[in-house]
Amino acid sequence: MHQNVSKNSASFSTIFITLYLFSTTIDTASSFAPRHQTTAPPPTITMADSNDTATSHQRAKSAFKYVEDVAPGLKLEMDLHTIHHTSISQYQQVQVIDSYFGRTLVTDGKTQSAEHDEFVYHESLVHPALFWSALLSGNGGPKSVFIGGGGELATAREVLRHTSVERCVMVDIDPVVVEVCTKYLPEWGGQAVLSHPKMTYIVGDAHQYLMETTETFDVIIMDISDPVEAGPGIALYTQEFYRRAAELLSKECGVFVTQAGSADFVPHPHAFPEGNGGEEEERETCCFSPIKNTLATVFDHAIPYSCPVASFGEDWGFVLAFNGPSSKARELTDLPPETIDSLITERIRLVPGVPVHRYRSKGVKRATMGNEEGGEVLKHYDGVSHRRLFALSKPLREAMKSDERIMTVANPIFMY
Repeated sequence: MHQNVSKNSASFSTIFITLYLFSTTIDTASSFAPRHQTTAPPPTITMADSNDTATSHQRAKSAFKYVEDVAPGLKLEMDLHTIHHTSISQYQQVQVIDSYFGRTLVTDGKTQSAEHDEFVYHESLVHPALFWSALLSGNGGPKSVFIGGGGELATAREVLRHTSVERCVMVDIDPVVVEVCTKYLPEWGGQAVLSHPKMTYIVGDAHQYLMETTETFDVIIMDISDPVEAGPGIALYTQEFYRRAAELLSKECGVFVTQAGSADFVPHPHAFPEGNGGEEEERETCCFSPIKNTLATVFDHAIPYSCPVASFGEDWGFVLAFNGPSSKARELTDLPPETIDSLITERIRLVPGVPVHRYRSKGVKRATMGNEEGGEVLKHYDGVSHRRLFALSKPLREAMKSDERIMTVANPIFMY
């Protein structure tokens, strides 16, 4: 998002539609963007240009392609079926398309979430933090939750599924993203979330809001743009900002969680600087380790975790931070599956009025009656998957050990 738009990068966004024997080019400019933003070239939509029979056969299958940069030298390409919406807000280009992964929100050329697996990202971001806050509070809370960004409304949807929550404040800077998602992506939350009695939606800068507010929260969730050089989202990943967030958390059960960008099982070569390539080598890397390191300078515990998100083309990282005795960190990662499953049964309910996603996988449960509770509501997160989230791969853990970088206002670190 942004400042806290919805998740991706700033730059000029250009869509090329190439047809056999002629071409049309649409150029659009935007300023910033969100969560896993990037300064890489924007997406390209192409049709092969050849007369041979094989190519013609492939064209008959799918005329257009959606292409997205994932890492230096790596692109994700898939069939593009429909462009439902395209516009340019004050902050970014906003598009809703149908692709291999179903209905998808794209901002400034980067996938923000897709029908196929948005629940994996959003359930992973929200539920470990809220359930850990509940355990820290003695199962009374959490009652108040702040969301920075979250324009798709799916993060708020997951928060509002917790029966203990009494107030959810969401601050996102780009109203166009919220309007577009409400219209085209109602399954993410839509009007049912915006009109929920526990929900407060504010159009504004999440950084400014937290710097000025006197309200405290049990959980602070940052579902924001990546720290890219082109946008102001970097301010939401600094030591200075984290110190302010820590001041606003409740003392007994305060938990902070943020999305933290790419966290691949086997990290890409560009992810961690080798230290011998000069300033340019470290200009754009992964920020998973620096975000974890920075939070660890503010909180007693900063726990990294990850999950695979196929529509992003890579595993995605998060960092959960809180204060407390040293034993608490191990307790969080090693929670017995039955403890998580019991909390889900006791606390999780459907948000009334949110439509269900279209059927896309035999492994994904669908709410069909409208009165599902507990484990019937969640499609990804449970006691077993909780432990999987915190079990980082050996290659990733080893790479993180050698990365001691800290993110400050004076010394920012940018993501690819």
